[in-house]
Amino acid sequence: MFTEKKKAEQPEFWIAADQVVSPAQSGFYAKLEETLESFGFAAKVRELCAPAYDKSGVGRPGIDPVVYLKMIMVGFFEDLPSERAIAARCADSMSIRTFLKYELHEKTPEHSSFTVIRQRLGLEIYERIFTLTLQALREHGLLRGKNLGIDASVIEANASLRALVNRNTEEQYWDYVKRLAAEQGIDPEDTAAVRKFDRHRPGKGSNQEWVNPHDPDAKIGRTKDGATDMIYKPEAVVDLDTGAIVQAHVQLGDEADHKEMAGKVLEAQQNINRASGEKLDTLTVQSLTSDKGYYAVSEMQVLQGEGIRTVIADPIDNRRLDKLEPAHKKAVQAARRSVKSKSGKALLRRRGMHIERSFAHILDCGGMRRATLRGWENLNKRYKLAAAFYNLSQLMRKLFGFGTPKQLAALGRQLFLQLTWFLVLPEPMAQGISSTRSLIRKTLRQPGRVAAS
Repeated sequence: MFTEKKKAEQPEFWIAADQVVSPAQSGFYAKLEETLESFGFAAKVRELCAPAYDKSGVGRPGIDPVVYLKMIMVGFFEDLPSERAIAARCADSMSIRTFLKYELHEKTPEHSSFTVIRQRLGLEIYERIFTLTLQALREHGLLRGKNLGIDASVIEANASLRALVNRNTEEQYWDYVKRLAAEQGIDPEDTAAVRKFDRHRPGKGSNQEWVNPHDPDAKIGRTKDGATDMIYKPEAVVDLDTGAIVQAHVQLGDEADHKEMAGKVLEAQQNINRASGEKLDTLTVQSLTSDKGYYAVSEMQVLQGEGIRTVIADPIDNRRLDKLEPAHKKAVQAARRSVKSKSGKALLRRRGMHIERSFAHILDCGGMRRATLRGWENLNKRYKLAAAFYNLSQLMRKLFGFGTPKQLAALGRQLFLQLTWFLVLPEPMAQGISSTRSLIRKTLRQPGRVAAS
């Protein structure tokens, strides 16, 4: 029997604090807070951000930067693309309020506060916050820095092709095309004729000729599905032995992948050294693996000169080695040997596994595939935080067996189904069932998984 739940006619004006329902302490955000406390995240972040805040005591106190970062974490782990959605989610959830250390009567920060804090904190502070997560990974053996992989993907910019203007004449795109069509004797009012003229017009869609006035840093390029749009290129350097991201930044959409590849690898090496407490000029990287888009003989020559093995396939099958300089020929031959070797093939498989996984978590499941911010600097700051939180999810996976809320939910369902199956079946029907029961017992004995359930 049940009773219908009705709203009280006259609710109480006051309620004791101990009577307020508290969220479960074994949820995802409770474990996330435990992970952050394990390496002193809050204290270190406040120390990093303190120089950016006014210490005179005049005016309204600023929002705690730890709260700002935690709210961005919520957006990453729950695939919330916009700051409005993040602010609304944080205000609505009791468990997230507990994670942010906000009481029920306190108002959580609004989305406009994100812009103020992001502009106040410089890019260097975001890079040092990223290094904090690398230090935590290093303490748990999740950072080695020997075999690195590099790759880039695509972020759709918060800008439209329809708003493009010509850099020289400041004309809108279709006004410019109609004028060119009229000069060629085509009726500018004939839409079909103008579109046909534009389709076969050489040199159209050039980033040197067109710009979006709302986001000048966005460039015309190909999206992930092959369409033409305004884009940025996020790039990540990943430790292929552990999957940790050691360098993350956003480059302009019209930049070649292999541009300054050697410099990017050396920057990643410096991040590894900072996380390990080593001197910045220490070299631990032994190999660099990438796809054909990063094949540049001059860049590979620099890396090989530093003693770094380059495992990058040549996009030209019939490259004429006799036409190359001796130094370039040596670099090409060394890269070919690395690609064809057994260890090189293993590194290429790891590159596809770890780098593509990081892009899937950050872009497709972390709310970053389509940008809601404008400007290279703003997007670069946000992407560095997303990479840091991805590393944080890797650490949680090591400690508790899950790194995202969805993984925690899937783990709970899996354990429930396995326990149900174990209790329902009286006797093993086959050797496979017996081995599965042994696996269940082993799983239940792991302290991290018991806490997760």
